Amino acid sequence: MSAVTDRPNQRSPHSQPARPGQAPDSTAEDSVSNEDRMNLLIVTHTVGRNDGQGRVNYEVVRAALAAGHSVTLLSTKVDETLSQHPRITVVRVPASRVPTRLLQYQMFALRAAAWIRAHRDEFDVVQVNGFIAWTGSDVNAIHFVHTGWYESGYYPFRLTGGLYAAYQLLFTRLNAWCERWAFRRARVLVPVSEKVSSELVSLGMSRDKIHVIHNGVDNVEFSPDLSQTSQRERFKLPEDPFMLLFAGDLRTARKNLDTVLRALVKCPPNVHLAVAGGVDNSPYPAMAAALGVADRVHFVGMIRDMPTLMRCADAFVFPSRYEAMSLVLLEALASALPVITVHTTGGAEVVTQECGIVLDDPDDEIPLAKAISLIASDPLRAREMGQAAQALAATLSWQTMAARYLALFEDIAGTRKAARRNARAAQETVSVKT
Repeated sequence: MSAVTDRPNQRSPHSQPARPGQAPDSTAEDSVSNEDRMNLLIVTHTVGRNDGQGRVNYEVVRAALAAGHSVTLLSTKVDETLSQHPRITVVRVPASRVPTRLLQYQMFALRAAAWIRAHRDEFDVVQVNGFIAWTGSDVNAIHFVHTGWYESGYYPFRLTGGLYAAYQLLFTRLNAWCERWAFRRARVLVPVSEKVSSELVSLGMSRDKIHVIHNGVDNVEFSPDLSQTSQRERFKLPEDPFMLLFAGDLRTARKNLDTVLRALVKCPPNVHLAVAGGVDNSPYPAMAAALGVADRVHFVGMIRDMPTLMRCADAFVFPSRYEAMSLVLLEALASALPVITVHTTGGAEVVTQECGIVLDDPDDEIPLAKAISLIASDPLRAREMGQAAQALAATLSWQTMAARYLALFEDIAGTRKAARRNARAAQETVSVKT
């Protein structure tokens, strides 16, 4: 097993509390007794703020540290603010040099499994993320189900579609098989939405081992700033139009920008669309031109300051053909944007009619255009929907999500510790009798 273990130096007892974005300092944490403190192992490729799955793990780790627990991260990339914490141990699995993500993920899974088998008894809880290691786990947090995507009815790749399509099909089918293997060997499955939960049941997983925990959002970072002047000029967006926002990977048809562009043709001319995402190797700028809406579609590129961009929008549109639980959708809610989405999009299950519109068919541009036009034509309704969206997002904070993970960990750890105590007591009884 090729891995490097980082153990940060202990901090001064006079260290200051963490600033936002920093890991909590150990001197301010003592919310659990020594007996209840856990030693956690979390296995994931990335732990950081700028990665979907990585952000979920980042927030869980921060909450665990704040509660006084110790965490070991078996990972390739870890946010620097976490890796310097005295109760964090980072076991780095170097990125493999083998070609293709398919083989790289398998190499990580083999290396991670070897390390876990050698150190399993050191931890109260082992949490993995989907298929990531060839070994069992206590908790498997599930952010994507490849079988669900493959069987969604919108999967685009076929063996007859050329080399790239054949590779994508192989990638999906192999990952689907590996995921089923990992799901069967987890004590508890934690899907990030009810949608994913239903996919797990379809795979034959017992409902008794499924514990849904929705992803969270930073309600402070994404709160609208009504006192701030318009920032549209910063992104080269016109001031007057009703501005829709779409954000996603523009290299894949799964996010479904094509249907949004077709719907835009049928919307009033004062409705424009801002598109966040890299346009390299993307067909959508040419598609917008072919549809005659290039002057109403604004490709703003990859955006790091998404909160500010969302404050420039009037509504968020996201008819993804498959999504487990979209973080960007939750960020739009927190930004007080009415949300227009579809049932195939993870996160649609939390959107109510007070704060958004959920459609049935992601490929039907006609009802999508009607939904957009309805909101764009009624500023008062749009404002009320935005307020309801922000109120809903307040119930879906990162803190709420992390607290649910920790409660689950504590339940598992408590059961395991009780079993260990009973085993020791039984052994001592046998020793006394002999």
